[in-house]
Amino acid sequence: MPQPKASRRQPAPARKPFWLALAAVVLAVCAEAYYLVQRPAPTPPGSTSATPAAPAPFMAKHLYSETADPNADIAAALAQAKSEHKRVLIDFGGDWCGDCQVLDIYLHQPPNDQLLQDNFVVVHVWVGHIDTHLDVPERYGVLIHKGVPELAVLSPDGRVLYAQKGEFEDMRHMESSSVTELLEKWKG
Repeated sequence: MPQPKASRRQPAPARKPFWLALAAVVLAVCAEAYYLVQRPAPTPPGSTSATPAAPAPFMAKHLYSETADPNADIAAALAQAKSEHKRVLIDFGGDWCGDCQVLDIYLHQPPNDQLLQDNFVVVHVWVGHIDTHLDVPERYGVLIHKGVPELAVLSPDGRVLYAQKGEFEDMRHMESSSVTELLEKWKG
């Protein structure tokens, strides 16, 4: 049997590097086009950006001291309130309480921040997980067994002017205006 003849054809020149280079150029052009479309438009010098800055992530504040003596803190607040002709706002709660954190945020937003500064001396009383210092809110007629935060407003001589009974226990679903109404009503 005769043997097949070997092909005398030369192999085609290698075209692989050409196609790789072309693909790299196309990819680079696409990446540049994507970058140009996605980047924000430059702002002219002297103007401010129209988009507001993103808010900072929420960080719980340490409001309630586990080691403080609430009776001493309230006595000191009453003395300060008497000398400054203000009222005392007692905030019963705990750092673990999301509604207590929201109340604090609302207290420090306008116009509440100014109402608070001009009319009240604030005392934060830690009640643990509603299992510590329970005699203090009870003394002021505040029912914390439904939940916290709860507030009491005292005159400078220590008389209870207002004691909450669950109004702010769902503060995260309330508006800042509810705090404004309370501060306006009891500012004296």
